[in-house]
Amino acid sequence: MAKLDPIPARLAALKDTTTVDLKRQWRELFDSAPPPYNRRYLESRLAYRIQELAYGGLKSESVSRLERLGDELDGGDRKKSRTRTDLMPIAGTRLIREWQGTEQVVTVTLNGFEWQGRPYKSISALARAITGTQWNGWVFFGLKNHRSRE
Repeated sequence: MAKLDPIPARLAALKDTTTVDLKRQWRELFDSAPPPYNRRYLESRLAYRIQELAYGGLKSESVSRLERLGDELDGGDRKKSRTRTDLMPIAGTRLIREWQGTEQVVTVTLNGFEWQGRPYKSISALARAITGTQWNGWVFFGLKNHRSRE
């Protein structure tokens, strides 16, 4: 008779585990203090670590390839690599915002944003150019709520 794999049940149990216990598991599995991130982050990293220890991690060739691909995407710029690409609008997207009675149209490009024919690397710099004041560009264009989402 084949023995059942306990890993799927252990992964499913993470959803019902208290945050205190998730942090305890983190200390055990990573041999370090848990980071100050949200519960969802802890769950996903713990799930990966549990599987990594049980089934093995990525091959060194895969890690090297991923690092090369990452460098190709962000040019080795660590700040760019921390930008969550899943939150970035797709290149070609048009962001439209009315500001002081004038419609402002911004195009998302592969390298940032374009407004009135000029390139901008950050959406906040662009919002500052439009308004003349300090703005969080994600909030200005309605891409992010100004209140944190818990």
